[in-house]
Amino acid sequence: MSVDAPTPDPGGDPGPANKDARTFGMLCHLLGFAGFIIPFGSIIGPLVMWLLKRDEHPFVDDQGKEAVNFQISMLIYFIVAAILTIIVIGVPILIALGIFWLVIIIVAAVQANTGVRYRYPLNLRLIK
Repeated sequence: MSVDAPTPDPGGDPGPANKDARTFGMLCHLLGFAGFIIPFGSIIGPLVMWLLKRDEHPFVDDQGKEAVNFQISMLIYFIVAAILTIIVIGVPILIALGIFWLVIIIVAAVQANTGVRYRYPLNLRLIK
């Protein structure tokens, strides 16, 4: 008779994050700034980090998905705001989105570095 080891709940709490997991979780958020260097780098950076480390650390899996979802959401919002520049209202929306994007990534990175499972506001949960 064999006894199976308990499997972690995939939708549950990933548990306490060690220093490496917190660092990689923080990097998932900060790699959103790669968009300043590489086209679509704001999506590619967090996506690569998440894909590389998601199996090693449940915390990185959680925060990586959150960061990638946020970057995809922001891309959608920026495209809509750019279209709205035709009727002028898009200009202040673009400025507000840019400031929001910059500040919220820094907040998320700091929270992830302390081990908090950060949830972005206005985030579309496209990757589950």
